Amino acid sequence: MFTGIITGVGRIVAIHSLGSSSDHGKRLTIETPAGYLDDVGLGDSIALNGACMTAMALDADKNQFSIEISAESLAKTSGLAETGIINLEKALRAHDRLGGHIVAGHVDGIGKVTHFAQVGESWELRIHAPRELSKYLAYKGSITVNGVSLTVNRVTDLSGDAAGSEISINLIPHTVQNTALNRLQPNSLVNLEIDLIARYVERMLQDARKP
Repeated sequence: MFTGIITGVGRIVAIHSLGSSSDHGKRLTIETPAGYLDDVGLGDSIALNGACMTAMALDADKNQFSIEISAESLAKTSGLAETGIINLEKALRAHDRLGGHIVAGHVDGIGKVTHFAQVGESWELRIHAPRELSKYLAYKGSITVNGVSLTVNRVTDLSGDAAGSEISINLIPHTVQNTALNRLQPNSLVNLEIDLIARYVERMLQDARKP
Protein backbone atom coordinates (compact mmCIF):
# COMPACT_ATOMS: atom_id res chain seq x y z
CA MET A 1 0.00 0.00 0.00
CA PHE A 2 1.21 3.51 -0.87
CA THR A 3 0.09 7.13 -0.60
CA GLY A 4 1.18 8.65 -3.91
CA ILE A 5 3.71 10.90 -2.15
CA ILE A 6 7.01 10.39 -3.97
CA THR A 7 9.90 9.61 -1.62
CA GLY A 8 12.69 9.78 -4.19
CA VAL A 9 13.52 10.18 -7.87
CA GLY A 10 15.59 7.32 -9.22
CA ARG A 11 16.91 6.07 -12.52
CA ILE A 12 16.68 2.73 -14.29
CA VAL A 13 20.33 2.16 -15.17
CA ALA A 14 20.31 -1.41 -16.52
CA ILE A 15 17.82 -3.82 -18.07
CA HIS A 16 18.46 -7.55 -18.53
CA SER A 17 16.14 -10.07 -20.17
CA LEU A 18 15.02 -13.02 -18.06
CA GLY A 19 14.62 -15.18 -21.15
CA SER A 20 14.93 -15.29 -24.91
CA SER A 21 11.30 -14.61 -25.90
CA SER A 22 8.75 -11.87 -25.44
CA ASP A 23 7.02 -14.10 -22.89
CA HIS A 24 9.87 -13.48 -20.48
CA GLY A 25 10.18 -10.46 -18.24
CA LYS A 26 13.10 -8.21 -17.36
CA ARG A 27 15.42 -7.59 -14.47
CA LEU A 28 15.80 -3.88 -13.77
CA THR A 29 18.57 -2.21 -11.79
CA ILE A 30 17.52 1.09 -10.27
CA GLU A 31 19.82 3.80 -8.92
CA THR A 32 18.45 5.78 -5.97
CA PRO A 33 19.39 8.95 -4.08
CA ALA A 34 22.14 8.50 -1.48
CA GLY A 35 20.85 6.83 1.69
CA TYR A 36 17.49 5.93 0.16
CA LEU A 37 17.99 2.22 0.77
CA ASP A 38 19.11 2.53 4.41
CA ASP A 39 15.74 1.31 5.71
CA VAL A 40 14.92 -1.05 2.82
CA GLY A 41 15.23 -4.83 3.14
CA LEU A 42 15.06 -7.68 0.65
CA GLY A 43 11.45 -8.37 -0.28
CA ASP A 44 10.26 -4.86 0.51
CA SER A 45 7.80 -3.22 -1.87
CA ILE A 46 8.80 -0.10 -3.80
CA ALA A 47 6.58 1.57 -6.38
CA LEU A 48 8.27 2.46 -9.67
CA ASN A 49 6.26 5.12 -11.53
CA GLY A 50 3.27 3.89 -9.56
CA ALA A 51 3.75 0.15 -10.16
CA CYS A 52 4.38 -1.92 -7.03
CA MET A 53 7.54 -4.03 -7.33
CA THR A 54 9.61 -6.19 -4.96
CA ALA A 55 13.26 -5.48 -4.15
CA MET A 56 15.07 -8.69 -5.16
CA ALA A 57 18.65 -7.50 -4.58
CA LEU A 58 20.20 -4.56 -2.75
CA ASP A 59 23.55 -2.82 -3.10
CA ALA A 60 23.46 0.03 -0.60
CA ASP A 61 27.08 0.97 -1.31
CA LYS A 62 26.16 1.73 -4.92
CA ASN A 63 22.70 3.09 -4.00
CA GLN A 64 21.12 0.47 -6.24
CA PHE A 65 18.47 -2.23 -6.03
CA SER A 66 17.06 -4.70 -8.53
CA ILE A 67 13.57 -5.94 -9.30
CA GLU A 68 12.12 -8.50 -11.69
CA ILE A 69 9.13 -7.46 -13.78
CA SER A 70 6.97 -9.86 -15.76
CA ALA A 71 6.11 -9.52 -19.43
CA GLU A 72 2.49 -8.95 -18.39
CA SER A 73 3.46 -6.00 -16.16
CA LEU A 74 5.67 -4.54 -18.88
CA ALA A 75 2.75 -4.70 -21.33
CA LYS A 76 0.39 -2.99 -18.88
CA THR A 77 2.67 -0.15 -17.77
CA SER A 78 4.72 2.66 -19.25
CA GLY A 79 8.27 3.83 -18.59
CA LEU A 80 9.63 0.56 -17.18
CA ALA A 81 10.95 -0.98 -20.39
CA GLU A 82 13.79 1.47 -20.92
CA THR A 83 16.48 3.24 -18.92
CA GLY A 84 15.65 6.66 -17.53
CA ILE A 85 14.28 8.72 -14.65
CA ILE A 86 11.42 7.29 -12.56
CA ASN A 87 9.43 8.15 -9.45
CA LEU A 88 10.03 6.01 -6.35
CA GLU A 89 7.85 5.44 -3.30
CA LYS A 90 8.51 3.05 -0.44
CA ALA A 91 5.55 1.08 0.89
CA LEU A 92 3.36 2.73 3.52
CA ARG A 93 4.09 1.79 7.14
CA ALA A 94 1.29 1.44 9.69
CA HIS A 95 2.35 4.57 11.62
CA ASP A 96 2.96 6.80 8.58
CA ARG A 97 0.88 9.83 7.69
CA LEU A 98 -1.47 9.37 4.74
CA GLY A 99 -0.39 12.49 2.92
CA GLY A 100 -1.90 11.70 -0.48
CA HIS A 101 -4.61 9.08 -0.88
CA ILE A 102 -4.79 5.29 -0.64
CA VAL A 103 -2.78 3.89 -3.55
CA ALA A 104 -2.49 0.17 -4.28
CA GLY A 105 0.42 0.34 -6.71
CA HIS A 106 -1.64 -1.43 -9.39
CA VAL A 107 -1.70 0.38 -12.73
CA ASP A 108 -5.25 0.49 -14.14
CA GLY A 109 -4.41 1.94 -17.54
CA ILE A 110 -2.06 4.04 -19.61
CA GLY A 111 -2.86 7.66 -20.39
CA LYS A 112 -1.34 10.07 -22.89
CA VAL A 113 -0.28 13.63 -22.09
CA THR A 114 -2.12 16.10 -24.34
CA HIS A 115 -0.87 19.33 -22.77
CA PHE A 116 1.77 20.35 -20.26
CA ALA A 117 2.55 24.03 -19.78
CA GLN A 118 3.24 26.57 -17.08
CA VAL A 119 0.35 28.76 -15.94
CA GLY A 120 1.47 31.44 -13.50
CA GLU A 121 3.57 29.79 -10.81
CA SER A 122 2.00 26.36 -11.44
CA TRP A 123 1.70 23.94 -14.34
CA GLU A 124 -1.35 22.55 -16.10
CA LEU A 125 -1.18 18.88 -17.03
CA ARG A 126 -3.86 17.42 -19.29
CA ILE A 127 -4.07 13.69 -19.91
CA HIS A 128 -6.23 11.59 -22.22
CA ALA A 129 -7.46 8.65 -20.15
CA PRO A 130 -8.81 5.48 -21.82
CA ARG A 131 -12.57 4.96 -21.99
CA GLU A 132 -12.58 2.11 -19.47
CA LEU A 133 -11.32 4.49 -16.78
CA SER A 134 -13.64 7.40 -17.57
CA LYS A 135 -16.40 6.39 -15.16
CA TYR A 136 -13.94 6.53 -12.25
CA LEU A 137 -12.80 10.11 -12.92
CA ALA A 138 -14.53 12.99 -11.17
CA TYR A 139 -14.04 16.69 -10.45
CA LYS A 140 -11.87 17.03 -7.30
CA GLY A 141 -11.38 13.27 -7.24
CA SER A 142 -8.00 11.61 -6.80
CA ILE A 143 -5.86 9.96 -9.45
CA THR A 144 -2.32 8.63 -9.44
CA VAL A 145 -0.10 9.63 -12.38
CA ASN A 146 3.24 7.81 -12.58
CA GLY A 147 2.89 7.16 -8.86
CA VAL A 148 2.04 10.75 -7.87
CA SER A 149 -1.20 11.44 -5.97
CA LEU A 150 -2.99 14.28 -7.78
CA THR A 151 -6.38 16.02 -7.78
CA VAL A 152 -8.52 16.21 -10.91
CA ASN A 153 -9.57 19.80 -11.65
CA ARG A 154 -11.66 19.12 -14.75
CA VAL A 155 -13.03 16.13 -16.65
CA THR A 156 -14.07 16.35 -20.31
CA ASP A 157 -15.73 13.27 -21.78
CA LEU A 158 -14.75 12.60 -25.39
CA SER A 159 -16.45 10.72 -28.21
CA GLY A 160 -15.65 9.18 -31.56
CA ASP A 161 -12.10 8.00 -32.25
CA ALA A 162 -10.92 9.93 -29.17
CA ALA A 163 -13.31 8.09 -26.83
CA GLY A 164 -12.36 8.36 -23.21
CA SER A 165 -11.85 11.44 -21.07
CA GLU A 166 -9.40 14.29 -20.86
CA ILE A 167 -8.53 15.31 -17.32
CA SER A 168 -6.88 18.54 -16.28
CA ILE A 169 -4.57 18.64 -13.26
CA ASN A 170 -2.75 21.53 -11.58
CA LEU A 171 0.82 20.84 -10.49
CA ILE A 172 2.35 23.08 -7.84
CA PRO A 173 6.06 23.99 -8.19
CA HIS A 174 7.05 21.55 -5.41
CA THR A 175 5.58 18.60 -7.33
CA VAL A 176 7.27 19.64 -10.57
CA GLN A 177 10.62 20.11 -8.86
CA ASN A 178 10.59 16.93 -6.76
CA THR A 179 9.16 14.28 -9.07
CA ALA A 180 9.89 12.97 -12.55
CA LEU A 181 6.69 14.59 -13.85
CA ASN A 182 8.82 17.55 -14.90
CA ARG A 183 10.07 15.42 -17.81
CA LEU A 184 6.62 14.96 -19.33
CA GLN A 185 5.69 16.45 -22.68
CA PRO A 186 2.78 16.09 -25.11
CA ASN A 187 2.36 12.43 -26.23
CA SER A 188 4.24 11.09 -23.19
CA LEU A 189 2.62 7.91 -21.88
CA VAL A 190 1.85 7.76 -18.16
CA ASN A 191 0.69 5.10 -15.71
CA LEU A 192 -2.73 5.78 -14.21
CA GLU A 193 -4.30 4.31 -11.07
CA ILE A 194 -7.86 5.33 -10.29
CA ASP A 195 -9.11 5.97 -6.77
CA LEU A 196 -9.50 2.74 -4.81
CA ILE A 197 -12.80 3.86 -3.29
CA ALA A 198 -14.26 4.57 -6.74
CA ARG A 199 -13.38 1.03 -7.76
CA TYR A 200 -15.33 -0.46 -4.86
CA VAL A 201 -18.30 1.87 -5.41
CA GLU A 202 -18.51 0.68 -9.03
CA ARG A 203 -18.48 -2.94 -7.87
CA MET A 204 -21.26 -2.30 -5.36
CA LEU A 205 -23.36 -0.52 -7.99
CA GLN A 206 -22.93 -3.46 -10.35
CA ASP A 207 -24.20 -5.80 -7.65
CA ALA A 208 -27.15 -3.52 -6.88
CA ARG A 209 -28.25 -3.59 -10.55
CA LYS A 210 -28.43 -7.39 -10.64
CA PRO A 211 -32.02 -8.78 -10.62
